[in-house]
Amino acid sequence: MDGLTYRSTTAREGEWAVRRRPLPQARMRLFCVAHAGGGAGAFRSWAPYLEPGIEVVAIRLPGRETRFRERPYDRLDDLLPPLLRSIAPLLDRPHAWFGHSMGAGIAFEVCRAQRRLGLPDPDRLLVAGLPAPHLPRRATPVHDAPAAELLARIGQLHGTEDAGRENGTPVSGEAGATPAGNPMLNVMLPTLRADFAVAETHTHRPGPALDCPLTVYGGRSDASTTREELAAWSRHSDADTTVRLFPGGHFFPHDDPDGFLPVLADDLLGGRSHHEPVSSGAYGH
Repeated sequence: MDGLTYRSTTAREGEWAVRRRPLPQARMRLFCVAHAGGGAGAFRSWAPYLEPGIEVVAIRLPGRETRFRERPYDRLDDLLPPLLRSIAPLLDRPHAWFGHSMGAGIAFEVCRAQRRLGLPDPDRLLVAGLPAPHLPRRATPVHDAPAAELLARIGQLHGTEDAGRENGTPVSGEAGATPAGNPMLNVMLPTLRADFAVAETHTHRPGPALDCPLTVYGGRSDASTTREELAAWSRHSDADTTVRLFPGGHFFPHDDPDGFLPVLADDLLGGRSHHEPVSSGAYGH
């Protein structure tokens, strides 16, 4: 990756970076990366909450939505170079990264790569629903498991389960929740497997901590993370790290946008001290 070169032309919208509309007056550009199986559509409803101060740029990975005919990446090291080439022209103003679950791991590695490659540093990294990357994984890998086992894991996480229901696809425990019972799963499973492989096969490599502040969000009922695993993210920033807990499970950022997005906006634009408790219940550290 150190040998990457970057195009000076504008990034082609509709590929990796999706904007509802350019907002030249926005104070911050927020890149958003979704959970496993998710796409840019996961953030479609966020713009009205965050505009005009924050411009939402949703990342659309191959293998989903308008890119469903493209082969999805199954290794993070392979995904990063084309993603960085695409978004590099959009790093020309204050910006931050938000990632949820798998997307948090991608966002973290993008921020590290920006620094390593001499690209403009982000103003903040915001991650949700993912233990600190240096910690051992508690969950058994499922990216190459039988379909029923993979779907059972998705059902436990709930986030991708809901995304499947929105597409009319049964999930674990529902009638037709097998490739034979519902052909749509034959379309979705390769992307789901690839996304889980991105998260499950990547090995954290120690390196310099980020210079930007780090905000970590978690759901109080999310069995995939603990307070201690969220707090351990502090190792990865030399600036302030804040952890905030919200009601809900793994998919809390999308289950309650009215409760979550105003807090995210304040964290981005500095409307509140980053150590001040919020109504959703937070602890700073």
